[in-house]
Amino acid sequence: MTAHPALADDPLHGSPAVRAYFGDAYPRVEAFATMLAEQGVERGLIGPRETSRLWERHILNSAALAPFLPKGSVADVGSGAGLPGMVLAAMDPARDYVLIEPMERRTQWLFEAARECGIDNARIVRGRAEEVAESVAADVVTARAVAAIDKLVKWCMPLLNDGGRMVLLKGRSAGDEIERAKYTLRKHRLGAEIHTAGTVEGVDPTTVVVLSRH
Repeated sequence: MTAHPALADDPLHGSPAVRAYFGDAYPRVEAFATMLAEQGVERGLIGPRETSRLWERHILNSAALAPFLPKGSVADVGSGAGLPGMVLAAMDPARDYVLIEPMERRTQWLFEAARECGIDNARIVRGRAEEVAESVAADVVTARAVAAIDKLVKWCMPLLNDGGRMVLLKGRSAGDEIERAKYTLRKHRLGAEIHTAGTVEGVDPTTVVVLSRH
C-alpha cells in the first residue's frame, strides 16, 4: 500500500524510530495508518489537519496502551476510527480483540480496515457497550476519547470477566476525572492508577489510567 501524500508531511512516517518501536507489526500498522490518512477525513474519522500528525496524535498515542494490557481478550469500546483497538490488534496478532462501535458507517470502516490491512484478530461488533454485554465478554476493556471515567465504568463493567481490568487513554485531567468518579469506583471496588506512557523519543508521553479490582 503506497502512503497517502499527506503522510509525507508527517515527520514520523517511515522513521527508523517508529519502525523499531513497532518491529514485526510495522507493516500492519503502517497499512492502517495509510488507509486512515487516505479515507479518514472524507469519512469523518479524523480532522483535515490531523494527517500531518497522524503517527504522533493517533497511532503512537493508541500504541502507548500496549504495555499495560494484561493477558487475555480485549474489548475496545467506542472504537470509532479504530483507535486504539485496531492499532493494538495490529501490534498483537495472537490476541483476540473485539471492537465495539455504535455508528454503522464507522463499523463499516472498521470491517474494511481489518480486511484490507490483514488485521485478522479484530472482530467488529455494532452497538453501545451497555447493549452488547450479553454477547461480549473480555479480560480487558480499552477506550479512548469516549466518555468520562464514571460513565465508562458504568457502561463497561458488565463486559469484564472476573478479575478484568480497564485500561484507558486519558489526558492531563485524569486525576480530576478519577476524583469525580470516586463514588462509582468505590461502588465497583475499583482502584485507579495513573501512568505516564512513553513511546518514541521526541513524542510527548501519553496518560494511561488503569482501573482494577482492589
